[in-house]
Amino acid sequence: MDIARIQEALREHSLDGWLLYDFHGSNPIARRIAGLREATKLTTRRWYYLIPATGEPRSLVHDIEQDSLTHLPGNRLTYAGRAALESGLTSMLKGMSRVALEYSPGCAIPYVSRVDAGTVDSLRQLGIKPLSSADLVQRFEAVWDDAALAAHRAASEHLYTIKDRTFALIRDHLLTEALTEYTVQQRMVDWFTELGLVTDCPPVVAAQQSSGNPHYLPTASEHRRIRPEQLVLIDLWGKLDSVGAVYADITWVGYTGATPPEKASEIFGVVRAARDAAVTLVTSRVRAKQSIVGFEVDRAARDVVVAAGFGDRFMHRTGHSLGEEVHGNGVHMDDYETHDDRRVIAGSGFTIEPGIYLAEFGVRTEINMYVGNDDATVTGPEQLELVSLC
Repeated sequence: MDIARIQEALREHSLDGWLLYDFHGSNPIARRIAGLREATKLTTRRWYYLIPATGEPRSLVHDIEQDSLTHLPGNRLTYAGRAALESGLTSMLKGMSRVALEYSPGCAIPYVSRVDAGTVDSLRQLGIKPLSSADLVQRFEAVWDDAALAAHRAASEHLYTIKDRTFALIRDHLLTEALTEYTVQQRMVDWFTELGLVTDCPPVVAAQQSSGNPHYLPTASEHRRIRPEQLVLIDLWGKLDSVGAVYADITWVGYTGATPPEKASEIFGVVRAARDAAVTLVTSRVRAKQSIVGFEVDRAARDVVVAAGFGDRFMHRTGHSLGEEVHGNGVHMDDYETHDDRRVIAGSGFTIEPGIYLAEFGVRTEINMYVGNDDATVTGPEQLELVSLC
């Protein structure tokens, strides 16, 4: 944790401090900022760590867990009973009026809204105005270093390898009774293991009507056979099995026939144009040294889909932050589910994934972008047309 940099950012944002708080793993953002990895044995009680805009940080931990947070600099207070907790928190926050924490007014950005309402109330009772740490989180938790970028690129290459193997598997076994969404998915899971990728969920394999459900996932008991003349959507995400690795996340669509139906090709053309509009906006702004915020990227893609007459069938945001979780804590490309007005900043990675979902089928194309200091790049191949799987 770079205390000096955090304090500089606090002063830039006119904040008196940043209060990191966690109870039983309720705030994974605070845990990572504090340098507490998942494997770390830590607390069953509430802990607090305050980084003031100036001066020494200070922590408040339970008496039976005095070994916690000892790796962090600053003064330490301990508590046991609730009266000691209240007095300790009062002492810790003395002189503070504007304090950031993992809180989002109105839960506008739910990925940042990690602190419970009661804790927010306790700050207000002390005369403190709680403010969102969303911009701080993005700056100090969602920015990739060189190692994270390399890990993302490696994961991306593996995902594209699995994508190619998956489409080859479907081509080779299309006419067999055993070719189902689930059997294909499970073969993909084997390839994830072989290539050293980990993920929070098996990949999506969605044939024809299944692909019209944006969050469809085949299971052993509920799945569809893959037959000729069907669209097949695959969505796969994963990361290297190493500390600090970040995710890659892609979606491609194939057709189990020689020539896709005109309607399917039309729909794919719209989502491809929407994807490209979003990518163009990001790259042009970054190269021109102009700021860009998440909701603008969503609007660039969504306007294309709306103009084509399918606005009501694009039922999710255009993209999400990528991090150590597949849905990271940086800016999302969203003016639909939320209005994300955080800036797209250098060092951040995210998806662009517009989709159109009809009763008979759905189409989505998903790529990943990384923003550097002078340019923004797509980190893998972009699908240009529906892939023939026969």
